[in-house]
Amino acid sequence: MYTHDDIAITVQAMRGKESGPTLFISAAIHGDEINGVEIIRRLLQHKSLKNLRGTLLAIPIVNVHGFINHTRYLPDGRDLNRSFPGSAKGSLTGRVAHTFVKEIVSKCTHGIDLHTGSRHRSNFPQIRADLDDPQAHAMTEAFGVPLAIHAKIRDGSLRACAGDAGIPVILYEAGEALRFEEVYIRAGVKGIINVMRSIGMLPKSRSKKVRPPPVISDQTSWVRAPESGILRVFVPLGGKVAKGQTIAMVADPLGTAETAIVAPNDGMVIGRTNMPLVYEGDATFHIAEYGRKVGTVERHVEQFQEEHLPDAVAESHENMGDAPIT
Repeated sequence: MYTHDDIAITVQAMRGKESGPTLFISAAIHGDEINGVEIIRRLLQHKSLKNLRGTLLAIPIVNVHGFINHTRYLPDGRDLNRSFPGSAKGSLTGRVAHTFVKEIVSKCTHGIDLHTGSRHRSNFPQIRADLDDPQAHAMTEAFGVPLAIHAKIRDGSLRACAGDAGIPVILYEAGEALRFEEVYIRAGVKGIINVMRSIGMLPKSRSKKVRPPPVISDQTSWVRAPESGILRVFVPLGGKVAKGQTIAMVADPLGTAETAIVAPNDGMVIGRTNMPLVYEGDATFHIAEYGRKVGTVERHVEQFQEEHLPDAVAESHENMGDAPIT
């Protein structure tokens, strides 16, 4: 840094008594996406890790500078998740990316990267992965959230870099930047444990409950505000929408004029702005298309929400030794 202080990335390594896969769990690659930091903290306290096989590498804060300063980026203004594999002689962001790949990713057999939406935008819990990769597909199914997005790999992303090295990585998206969201945190911890069971790092669950596989979409789109003004939203995050349905209204402050925001296709709301004020062209809803499977998705979402009601969350924390949520 300018001060000649080093940027240090903290890694917690846990090695089981028996050999097995090496899994990295990373969070805060975007420094303001902090839900994953709490997911990793709880994961490291989970009782099941006493039976760990193989090695777990937990990196709760990859972008330390962004985390401290509540920002997505590093000091040079670059997006770390568009800078992999980086360079030992590049910019600060490129050097962080290079170090992370060299010291962590290259030593692993699998990876899970934890993200949220950006500021003032929430994402419904979902897995994004290259589902043409059989290992990534299996990890996605094991995780246990109702929605999955067959997401094309972007150049410079961690998924792309790991994929080029033959390391399957899935991305868990849930919540909003700079917020801890209890239900999504709990679902994240549970999902990681499920994946660890599926790849042989933990014993299989004794539960006989069969979880339906996530419903996959390969087509998503953002719906943008047609006018500037005050936004009134009619559809919740995770809600079902029909083509032509009015999902929000934009009005001027005096209420003399209103413009409807209409769903362009049948689907589910997987992302949404939380800001009640919008400019024309602002992204308001992120909709995933599921075609005839939209009814199945709706049932899976309802089941997921019931399973993670506050009472269930409190009970889970009591079992894990944390204080109940009130």
